[in-house]
Amino acid sequence: MTAELGQEMTLAALPAVVDLMTVARALGIRRKAAYALARGGSFPCPVFWVGAGNRVPTSGLLRLLGLAT
Repeated sequence: MTAELGQEMTLAALPAVVDLMTVARALGIRRKAAYALARGGSFPCPVFWVGAGNRVPTSGLLRLLGLAT
């Protein structure tokens, strides 16, 4: 799932795993900084590299935002 600019994000719309740019957008992190943090292991959520792409568990994002149940 990739969030488009101007598209509002809702918890119900998030799948179990989201791409790095969706999480970066939710956290207000720019693209270049997000990739640099992820590559360096300092991104504030767990990032899993799958082939040439990456995924972030939604549960990690919700925990970071204080929305985990």
